[in-house]
Amino acid sequence: MIRNVGRLLKKTKEKKSSVQNNYQDSKPADALDANFSLNVETLRSVYDNCSDVMFRSFLLFGKTRAMLIYIVGLSDIEAIEQYVLSPLMQESSKEPQPLNEFIEHKMPVPKVVKVNMLADCIESISTGNPILLYEGESDGFSLGLSKWEKRAIEEPMAEGGVRGSREGFIESLEVNTSQLRRIIKSPALKIQSMKIGTYTRTNVSIAYIDGLADKTLIEEITTRLERIKIDGILESEYIEEMIEDNPYSPFPQIMTTERPDVACSCLLEGRAVILVEGTPFTLIAPISFFSLIQSQEDYAQRFLAGTFIRWLRYFFMGLSLLLPSLYVAILTFHHEAVPTALLLSSAASREAVPFPAIVEALAMEITFEALREAGVRLPKQVGSAVSIVGALVIGQASVQAGLVSAPMVIVVAITGIASFMMPRYIAGIAFRMLRFPMMLLAGTLGLLGIMMGIIAIVIHLCSLRSFGVPYLTPLAPLKGQELKDVLWRAPWWKMDTRPRLTGDSNVYRQAPEQGPNPKRGSETE
Repeated sequence: MIRNVGRLLKKTKEKKSSVQNNYQDSKPADALDANFSLNVETLRSVYDNCSDVMFRSFLLFGKTRAMLIYIVGLSDIEAIEQYVLSPLMQESSKEPQPLNEFIEHKMPVPKVVKVNMLADCIESISTGNPILLYEGESDGFSLGLSKWEKRAIEEPMAEGGVRGSREGFIESLEVNTSQLRRIIKSPALKIQSMKIGTYTRTNVSIAYIDGLADKTLIEEITTRLERIKIDGILESEYIEEMIEDNPYSPFPQIMTTERPDVACSCLLEGRAVILVEGTPFTLIAPISFFSLIQSQEDYAQRFLAGTFIRWLRYFFMGLSLLLPSLYVAILTFHHEAVPTALLLSSAASREAVPFPAIVEALAMEITFEALREAGVRLPKQVGSAVSIVGALVIGQASVQAGLVSAPMVIVVAITGIASFMMPRYIAGIAFRMLRFPMMLLAGTLGLLGIMMGIIAIVIHLCSLRSFGVPYLTPLAPLKGQELKDVLWRAPWWKMDTRPRLTGDSNVYRQAPEQGPNPKRGSETE
């Protein structure tokens, strides 16, 4: 028995080690050879059956054999012809000595890097930078001539606003980092880069402001990213699920945004921004629950309007979670909680309905969610029309057929409108998911079940952390000075301190007494 257990443990360890080895970086670790022909043949074998990889052979100044390797569609063909091939293929020119110094320092190319490893050559070619090899030199030269098609900068569809910036991130990491640099011009803005993915070699950058972000936070984010061993990263969600503290929670512990102004505002608060090549959605950490309720529109409007909109958002957030549950609980268990006239009206509307309130509510909510998802997946030209017309037709037909009552249709419609008030889509999904267990508790235990569900949600929120930061901060633990940007939106001249997330460095964001002072005008006069 003990032998069998030992063999089983040994096989498990061997299996784990083999799995880990499979996901190690599969880049060749060989150095380039002094033999020019051998290097070319090695790279040809690596890119066998790759019709888009070009091997352009020519003679350097009419004497030395050379090879230029690049990928069509990732490299700037015109620049290669004008700044590389044309000057190097001139037979009338005298070959400079030494040749490598001429290529490194005198070629009109933005960036020339000497590489001596086969893995570095492959990585350079894959990113669109051609590799130049020539006879008599054991090193290659990576030429910074990458160029590919990019989407134009547009306003994010999911984070629009009445006032504020109209620019959004795109799929190009270089463009996204340049947008951050254009807003925050200080050299204190640091951007660290790494590559994740055995096959995709996706560029991932960590942006933060030195002196505002806590160093332990940046070290923790870097450590979690370096632990990721996967074959490919196609979206920032891959990284989000692998580095958040509690991946089994319906509530996200990392915020996503497509807006450079939102990312920069978080950087100025001491947070870190993670940018991923190939997606416009950047990750922001650490966050709190209240970060998901805030919108860039709150800070682009006057503080009174921003406070009113924020309280309206809090109210409808509660409705989106509790309204169907309250309706089911009252109709099932607590008839005395509503006025008699309203109770008689509701009873009359439900007289022909053959299902209990809980079944009626679940059926309508599931139908509404299906219509919403169908509207998202359908083409834009017909998606909105199908979702709106479908909701109207199905709701009206269900009431006339006596399958559901008219008040239930109203409750589901108000709940759907309330869920659209959430500025962050992922936070809205969390409340949509929790709505169903809350309805089941209301249908079985009434208001007691609703209270039990609320207590369980609050306890769960209190237990969550975002890179060590309590999820309900600054409400729990209570930080009274920071409530000015949680329960209401204080005017800018009142928000003189940054939120204390992971450190207390550089707490003050502006000089004191920045508010309007009527006495100043009279003194100058």
